[in-house]
Amino acid sequence: DGKKVDTLEGANPSSLANKVAKLAGSIDQAKAAAPASLGMAAGPSVLETVKELAKENGSSQANHPPLDLNDSLKKRLQQLVDSHPVFLFMKGSPDAPKCGFSQKVVNILKEEGVDFGSFDILTDDEVREGMKKYSNWPTFPQLFCKGELLGGCDIASAMHESGELKEVFRDHGIHLVTSLSVNADTEEASSAAGMIGGITESSGLNEALTSRLEDLINSHPVMLFMKGKPDEPRCGFSRKVVEILKEEKVEFSSFDVLTDDTVRQGLKVLSNWSSYPQVYIKGELIGGSDIMLEMQKSGELKRVLDEKGIIPKESLDDRLKKLVSSSKTMLFMKGTPEAPRCGFSSKVVQALSSEDVSFGYFDILTDDEVRQGLKTFSNWPTYPQLYHNGELIGGCDIVLELQQSGELKSTLME
Repeated sequence: DGKKVDTLEGANPSSLANKVAKLAGSIDQAKAAAPASLGMAAGPSVLETVKELAKENGSSQANHPPLDLNDSLKKRLQQLVDSHPVFLFMKGSPDAPKCGFSQKVVNILKEEGVDFGSFDILTDDEVREGMKKYSNWPTFPQLFCKGELLGGCDIASAMHESGELKEVFRDHGIHLVTSLSVNADTEEASSAAGMIGGITESSGLNEALTSRLEDLINSHPVMLFMKGKPDEPRCGFSRKVVEILKEEKVEFSSFDVLTDDTVRQGLKVLSNWSSYPQVYIKGELIGGSDIMLEMQKSGELKRVLDEKGIIPKESLDDRLKKLVSSSKTMLFMKGTPEAPRCGFSSKVVQALSSEDVSFGYFDILTDDEVRQGLKTFSNWPTYPQLYHNGELIGGCDIVLELQQSGELKSTLME
């Protein structure tokens, strides 16, 4: 009847799918139709998602109680996902698909010349329902590469048509059984013969590009070449490396290879490393996602960072914890005890001095990060702030009240 019921800005097929499905049927409990690791744009059509959402959420919610992913189920799903470099959760089998979307993805994988494993979700309802939560993707088929969700039928189709799917497979060492891949393998093998230790003796790159790449590699002690940005990774493997570096509290710089194809292709030759992300420490290639994950698990990453003199960045929370405990009695004030910069700070200094209390101090006017952070850390919005044994005593009014009642010195002697 021409009535506007909702709006959507930009090309966002998964959001469109959810909005359409909400109108078509009940979807109020469905999660957003986007895989946690997805960074590439979805395909031009959302029929798969719309139809499946309407059907799955119209029937499965009535027939299936909410499913919790307990540890044993998570482990089972993880084992399935990791059981083959390319894995497809589908309806039916590759030889006998039981839905058109599954059939289409099977055909795509065959056209790509990819060897893949599969699981028929119609044979196991626990896996079927569990995978929706595990992957945060409510429909099937679901295509995984090296443990990372690529997407469903529409995304696989769009990536196939654009050539991105072949590139993803190639970047992650997935062997493609085609005449093209055989030629590529031969070419790669012959070119690799002249490469030593990750850097080519004769890369064939012109001096200007070589110089630019080396400048980028050495532009920061820890340099990450990735797809996307640290706060917006465009592939699951890049996201994983960003998470690892953040977990290790490592300061790093990054370069989005999707923004510059010359760098993207040139670095593969210079480093003799065919995929992204690539991590460099002090100009030396460490590796990609898999190697970084293995090094983190084994503790090797910490050792390498230590050997290279890379000191993990201290979080603000850790820094504040150390500061408030740096002296038995610690005053955060404006100015110094000898030259207070506000009347309230001056009053607290006088109160402590009159009680002959020894204390450390920090001038919050010299460090805005500490000044703002401590307000949240202590849940106390003003200064000065007095701490004893790492615990907040209070501000000016509380300190003066304790002094007037004769409790200040005894409180700070505990």
